Amino acid sequence: MVVSLDWSPDEIARRINECSAVLLPGSKADVAPQKYGAERHAKTAPADPLRDTADELLLQDAYNMRKPILGICYGLQTLNVWRTGTLIQHIESKVEHSPGQHVEVAHQVAIEEDSLLAREIGQGQDKKLVAVNSSHHQAALTAGDALRVVARCPEDGVIEALEGTDPGHYVLAVQWHPEKDFKHDVPSQRLFHSLVNAAEKWSDSYLKGIH
Repeated sequence: MVVSLDWSPDEIARRINECSAVLLPGSKADVAPQKYGAERHAKTAPADPLRDTADELLLQDAYNMRKPILGICYGLQTLNVWRTGTLIQHIESKVEHSPGQHVEVAHQVAIEEDSLLAREIGQGQDKKLVAVNSSHHQAALTAGDALRVVARCPEDGVIEALEGTDPGHYVLAVQWHPEKDFKHDVPSQRLFHSLVNAAEKWSDSYLKGIH
């Protein structure tokens, strides 16, 4: 189900019951800096209040019900801020983090071997480097409550993935766009298959719990 930003908050809250997991996609907007106590940078894009409302309702329900969560790019940022984390408003680096949508490989990310991310995309050996696309000018600065950093760009240390610290709740967010190379990139395919599997397990558990 695609949550429409035209829906009222009450409608979103009702329809959330149909979801077994939450996928927070990218956006051209930036999270409003006042949400994490910062002054606006000159290059920070306008916020999207309707998207913010939808994301916050989805996240609240997912945390209350322990539904799986996958954040992508802006989805990582909104998750992190919702969990009281902070953001870099504009990345200044020798690495080009926003080279354009048509650049398939922008840089590599180093993934922590003891992470959910490493296990789910099949990179469980000593901080494997994975090539990713990139289309963002902001990133997480400090991880939010019950989130931990599990991937960085090795050249500049920019945070590239976060995940939840509760082993019983699937919470994962990546700064790149796995949907863009899903057709040919195995780690990207595994990332989405992982979310689907987590949603199925949650649904089975939920149904057993109410019968």
